[in-house]
Amino acid sequence: MTKQSEFDVVVVGGGPCGATAADDLARQGYRVALMDKAGRIKPCGGAIPPRLMRDFDIPTHLLCAHATAARMIAPSGKTVDMPIENGYVGMVNRDTFDEFLRERASASGAQRIRGEFSTIERTADGQSHVHFVNETGTAQSIRARYIIGADGARSKVAKQNIKGAGKIPCVFAYHEIIKISDHVMADYDPSRCDVYYQGHLSPDFYAWIFPHGDTASIGVGSAHKGFSLRGAIKDLRAASGFATYETVRTEGAPIPLKPLKRWDNGRDVLVAGDAAGVVAPSSGEGIYYAMACGREAATAVTEALKAGKVSALKHARKRFMKAHGKVFWVLGIMQHFWYRNDKRREKFVQICADPDVQYLTWQAYMNKELVRAKPAAHARIFFKDMGHLLGLSPT
Repeated sequence: MTKQSEFDVVVVGGGPCGATAADDLARQGYRVALMDKAGRIKPCGGAIPPRLMRDFDIPTHLLCAHATAARMIAPSGKTVDMPIENGYVGMVNRDTFDEFLRERASASGAQRIRGEFSTIERTADGQSHVHFVNETGTAQSIRARYIIGADGARSKVAKQNIKGAGKIPCVFAYHEIIKISDHVMADYDPSRCDVYYQGHLSPDFYAWIFPHGDTASIGVGSAHKGFSLRGAIKDLRAASGFATYETVRTEGAPIPLKPLKRWDNGRDVLVAGDAAGVVAPSSGEGIYYAMACGREAATAVTEALKAGKVSALKHARKRFMKAHGKVFWVLGIMQHFWYRNDKRREKFVQICADPDVQYLTWQAYMNKELVRAKPAAHARIFFKDMGHLLGLSPT
């Protein structure tokens, strides 16, 4: 099965988080196994910021489109366009993007294993054995000093090893990839992301149409279990003129919207990415945060390997939340207030027309940190938000 059965680190999950962690560790010369199930593609709009391109050395050929604006659509049908000044949103196809990251990790020395994680067994001699089922259906196991669980929102690694991991709140996402013809409607712009804040399409989140070059992602998210995601997409495709366009593939999966309070088991396991709950509230953005989390996980495991102290595993969550916790908190408040009903969603889209909001939104997105350089803009936004919430602003 493998050339070696003992590793310093086994990374379970080969998405952006796991592949980044495996690559970082392998580059340092550690014996790394990257375990991933074959054929799975996560439902995702595929948006990545310029900072991700810089921080993780992503080649531009992986971008299938450059979005230079977003259109926000209110419940009433009113639209607000938000152009991006001196920047862009990069769009990627997750099948090719994720495979590039996995292959890069392999080229750095990580050993790829096609298989599905089963459980971790600790033997009397203190060793950890990772049990899995390979692609032929055969049960196998390998030994590891540490295990990074990057196996998604319903992570088996997390559920079996981290207290409370099975109760993480999620939005359920579903999207359909459609083939874009040469004769698309006048309202479709291949350089614009369309975001629908309409209760009939999502009672608590949003729906989207994102350009992907010769295809487009039409998706929706909701935490309401009784809500029909497929029905919402059918309605959106009909309303946007895409009802008869060829469907290339469909995908669905839960997306966590709250970081776990603890990411390690104090012994040999550290979870990261969706398994740790690091998807941004309000926007549902996850690729950048998954890769940043994967890097923090690799750094923490490196510290544990060098010092021989499992307490180093706690550093991953501490550093990640120090860097991004405030952003998650602000976005969580936004989602709680503005996505509650169509009346508030209407006001939210109206606020998006404000130049201060647009500037601070895009600066925060592209640089992945809160903008502190314009305190007057923050103050203006605060008072405008309060005016809308109290019904004092004109509609």
